[in-house]
Amino acid sequence: MAVGFNTRAVQAGEFRDERTGNVTTPIYETSTFYNPNPNPSAYKDHTRNKPFMYTRWGNPTLESLEKKYAALDGVEESLSFSTGMGAITSAVMSLLKKGDRLLSMKELYGETFLFFTKYLPSIGINVDLVKLDELNSGRVNLKGYAGLYAESIANPTLKVCDLSLLGKMSAEAGVPLLVDATFASPYNQNPARLGAAYTLHSGTKYIGGHSDIMLGLAGFEKKNMDTVWAKRKMFGATPDPIQAYLGLRGLKTLGLRMKTHNRNAMEIARFLSTHRKVDKVFYPGLEGFEYNEVAKRNLTGFGGMVSFELAGGLDAVKDMAGKLKIFSYAPSLGGVESLFTLPVETSHLSLTPAERMEAGIAEGLVRMSVGIEDKEDLIEDLKNALG
Repeated sequence: MAVGFNTRAVQAGEFRDERTGNVTTPIYETSTFYNPNPNPSAYKDHTRNKPFMYTRWGNPTLESLEKKYAALDGVEESLSFSTGMGAITSAVMSLLKKGDRLLSMKELYGETFLFFTKYLPSIGINVDLVKLDELNSGRVNLKGYAGLYAESIANPTLKVCDLSLLGKMSAEAGVPLLVDATFASPYNQNPARLGAAYTLHSGTKYIGGHSDIMLGLAGFEKKNMDTVWAKRKMFGATPDPIQAYLGLRGLKTLGLRMKTHNRNAMEIARFLSTHRKVDKVFYPGLEGFEYNEVAKRNLTGFGGMVSFELAGGLDAVKDMAGKLKIFSYAPSLGGVESLFTLPVETSHLSLTPAERMEAGIAEGLVRMSVGIEDKEDLIEDLKNALG
């Protein structure tokens, strides 16, 4: 029986044992398990189809999170990680080897950019970076590449990748497509249904939803489990069961929260687009935004992230930040509370000024993570700070 998103969010993946009658998955805060386990009906770890042995390898709480996420994102299998970067590095390294070439969009999260431009070349993996618009044109040649990498919504300019196009191109060329869909969340987009071989998330963000955990998730076909799992085990990027439990709990309300994130962000984007002190607003759902048509083809909702540039630049932004009462001046995103940050100070601090400029990140660009507070209060807070 096909069931809806919120039903899957609550019911899928729960580790229930009739002998105890537990309704929610327990926290299996144990580093080790019986090995060998003599019980013929012992539960099997889905990463190896053998009884659980060691939590760095697998754990029932982690498995519950992984199965719930897989049910929501439309992937065959998934693994959880200690951070989003743990998911990215493990998935990429499971696919590539010395001498391979990776093609990626250039407008990347700062740490991913460093991983691609500094670390991978140092071990003999070459990465070619092209502008997102070039990828979206469909004119790139994938011949000779072992992988294609994209962010579904770019951080912090909110440019939207045409995954439906890239999925077809990657399938035709036989080149696996890897997609970081953190900004979209599984509620607004399922990249696997658009042709992605690997879907990646910083679970710290919308999946956790409360700014209180560090977590990563990767989804993929069942045939890729062994290689991704081997890298997670080797790198030690397995999450603690308590972090996994909080991510599992967060997923249960993802659909409810994302409805409000989507609605609030749209209202705030519209408000900012008419304000005389705002030069430019970046939001996928905004009519007139250059990526709106691509967004409508690839997303079912436009997310809770809004970026903008103020007339007066960095000085005006700093003045505004000091007047905000509800928005917190802090990095990260995807929590229930609203946040306000400057990418030049946080997510893209590691890039040079020239690299930031090429990515379209002005010194005074503001990135907001719009929370689930009442939208009228959020708009009033911005109005007072701008006034």
